[in-house]
Amino acid sequence: MTKPSIHFERCGEQQEIAVIRLTRAAKRNALNDGLIMSLRELFEKMPAGIRAAVIAGEGEHFCAGLDLSELQERDAGQGLMHSRMWHAALESLQFGPVPVVAALQGAVVGGGLELASACHIRVADETTFYALPEGSRGIFVGGGGSVRIPRLIGVARMTDMMLTGRVYNAQDGERIGLAQYLVPQGNAFAKALELAQRIAQNAPLTNYALTHVLPRIADQPADQGFMTEAMMAAIAQSAPEAKQRVRDFLEGRAAKVQKA
Repeated sequence: MTKPSIHFERCGEQQEIAVIRLTRAAKRNALNDGLIMSLRELFEKMPAGIRAAVIAGEGEHFCAGLDLSELQERDAGQGLMHSRMWHAALESLQFGPVPVVAALQGAVVGGGLELASACHIRVADETTFYALPEGSRGIFVGGGGSVRIPRLIGVARMTDMMLTGRVYNAQDGERIGLAQYLVPQGNAFAKALELAQRIAQNAPLTNYALTHVLPRIADQPADQGFMTEAMMAAIAQSAPEAKQRVRDFLEGRAAKVQKA
């Protein structure tokens, strides 16, 4: 299933983890339409048996953003349609078949940060840095960043990044919420894979609830959110796998939560 600018492989004891690598290392994995469409096709046609995915960049960088050398002049209508094409591609990842963990290193810039923000968990190593240089280039984010990134760090911080060109290093990026994990240089992929393997052990319906339902509850008024939660809880606990897992816990066959 290798696509243009993407390498796909399966790993894990049951081949249940999808590993997706951006393969434009010579361009710091800058995004073009071909790569974006490859991502969309991959997530819309994910092979059966995959239960979690890891996205990483080949080389020293995760993704340095839009490949400006391929930027075309468009009128307003064409620009609108182009942006909506990117939206559909990244939505196929965010609301796709499995949870996605991003392994970040080096540049996570512009469209690269938009891609990372569409993933469910982000693991950064100490070389990671984040920026949104669109403001200084006379353009605006168009891959969903204006929706997803403020939900991670707030509107004020994103505004600052775009107005001033501020760059966050790995430590500050984790502090403000751009990544949930920070690991030593070179360890982001190993940690992301470890998390994906842990996620793959969850009941699939619970993972679906966390990736598809929880974000929508967060957007709802409280009374609607409570109702959505109640319905999802009822559906999840009615699944045969959930019932078996509860029985295993009650009968001492499942591990208890331990202090970290």
